[in-house]
Amino acid sequence: MPIQRTQKVSIAIPASFISDIPHLREKTFRTGLVGRAAAIFRIDEVIVYPDMPNVDQTRDVELIVLILSYIETPQYLRKKLFRIRSELRYAGVLPPLRTPHHPVINRLKKLDIGEYREGIVVSSSIKGSFVDVGVEQPALIQGKQLPLNTRVTVEITRLQKQFLAILVSREKPKTYWGYKVATSNVPLGQLVKRKGFDLVIMTSRMGKAIIEVMEKLREKWKVSDNVLVAFGAPAQGLYEILAHERLKLEEISHFILNTIPCQGTKTVRTEEAIYTTLAILNTLR
Repeated sequence: MPIQRTQKVSIAIPASFISDIPHLREKTFRTGLVGRAAAIFRIDEVIVYPDMPNVDQTRDVELIVLILSYIETPQYLRKKLFRIRSELRYAGVLPPLRTPHHPVINRLKKLDIGEYREGIVVSSSIKGSFVDVGVEQPALIQGKQLPLNTRVTVEITRLQKQFLAILVSREKPKTYWGYKVATSNVPLGQLVKRKGFDLVIMTSRMGKAIIEVMEKLREKWKVSDNVLVAFGAPAQGLYEILAHERLKLEEISHFILNTIPCQGTKTVRTEEAIYTTLAILNTLR
């Protein structure tokens, strides 16, 4: 099973990365590729940042966040956590994540003591809270009256007579437990300055070929606890995006990497850059 990373790794993607696609189906599919990449490479957080000043990007941001949150949610919880929305009309094209927190087991008798599950609070009483964890019977969290429809992470503690579980944090499972989705109300430069990342990696075709800085990057990676990897959009790279803030990439990053040297196409799509870059960074230990 894939273990959790020892540090927090976030990726930042621009709101405009789906703005050049007219149809909702293709927007959904492209966003799903990002969610799938985040899961494959054990990303902890996906941050969507505004990248076009004086342009209202609210609709694109909301759509990206909705789809990324939907695909990260276990299938057995989606109908309870997401109401019917036209924006999810093409959710069927989204790839399954098949991460440890997306189990296929749906029978109580097949669960194990100590197993972790994602669940949703379906009722509360003086006994505690009953949580739907994707089997035919809800688990009881004794002594806790939690708000209805709250998503929680639980650990199974008893299966016989009474199906019991305890509330735990998302960090408790030792295996990779999905990503969180966040939005930034400020552009990328301000985001980097405010968040206090101890390793900031910018991706650009004008950066250094990753092979040239691999050893220095590996050394910095080993001692970093909070990593950010930022990506640009096909229409404007990170140099152009940061120029809107009158900033240079060198001022706010530790590494500017070209992870696709000698590219054969004029532009590289955001999702293509994400897969390529994260695949290389995944080799760092």
